[in-house]
Amino acid sequence: MRPLRTPKVTLAAALAAGALIGAGGGAATYAALSSGNGRTVVRQVTVSDAQPASSDGSLSVQSIYRLANKGVVEITAGQGQGSGFVYDSDGHIITNEHVVAGAGSVSVRFWNGKIFSAQVVGTDASTDLAVLKVDAPVSQLFPLSLGDSSNLAVGDQVIAIGSPFGLEGTVTSGIVSALHREMTSPNHFAIDNSIQTDAAINHGNSGGPLLNAEGKVIGVNSQIESNSGGNEGVGFAIPSNTVKSIASQLISSGKAEHAFLGVVLSDSSSQTGAAIGQVRSGTPAAKAALRAGDVVTAAAGTKINSASELRAVINAHRPGDTISVTYTRGGKSHTVTVKLTARPA
Repeated sequence: MRPLRTPKVTLAAALAAGALIGAGGGAATYAALSSGNGRTVVRQVTVSDAQPASSDGSLSVQSIYRLANKGVVEITAGQGQGSGFVYDSDGHIITNEHVVAGAGSVSVRFWNGKIFSAQVVGTDASTDLAVLKVDAPVSQLFPLSLGDSSNLAVGDQVIAIGSPFGLEGTVTSGIVSALHREMTSPNHFAIDNSIQTDAAINHGNSGGPLLNAEGKVIGVNSQIESNSGGNEGVGFAIPSNTVKSIASQLISSGKAEHAFLGVVLSDSSSQTGAAIGQVRSGTPAAKAALRAGDVVTAAAGTKINSASELRAVINAHRPGDTISVTYTRGGKSHTVTVKLTARPA
């Protein structure tokens, strides 16, 4: 495990295409949470629809903590440390990929101090998620339920539970500060629809749950934006809907598949759509004769208003799927058929 570090991090003006190839940026501020090197790349994205309303049934911070604390664990991976939570009664644990990356051994410490060795079931650097498994008795396991992150609204109450600086069972509270942020994953792809929160997140919170007012996990704490290396009230979590999709794949096969187009994207400044900034050689996009400067306006029968919407369409497919891509070039519209491949490691 790489040593804990606290580099300065800055917002980037642009972010590479998530479901596609990412460009530059570094493996993000997870270094400020648990371990690793690099810089956070986070940006606001265009959202064409209104935010959904908040749900009812709010609990107090104390009630949420009592409900969820037994399901939160501290993870030690080599020389690094982070957090996680119990996913099911089979002993699966969810955490960040960067918490366990490169670790020769991993152990999990539960709320009552009991420690179990853990096996890494699978990791996905593209979403910075990992699944571990412990051989612990059912009486030791208190699985946390996943909520629906698409139902979140700005201003919703949230709390984080984890082990900042090794202080296990620490709870902090705040609100959803913003939605639809983009983070850069450890392998430089975008993690879309990330949740921004002002709940305090620090070293060791990586991989721990961000819970809603019903005590359900709506995100996995992963990165912070900080000039000092400590909490400054700008934290980011991987949305629970992404967690659900990736965790099921990792548990089933030990790996997660992501469809790949092979371009670097940004929102178009001249029209509605996703502007192609670069096409990687040998990729599906290159084989379909897409070029830098093209603006994608539709894909797989879905209208595209922004780069994040195109990534969402790509992410909804699997390697080997064939989709149509409509784009404009020189004021004219063209449509090509593209066969998606698997995202490279």
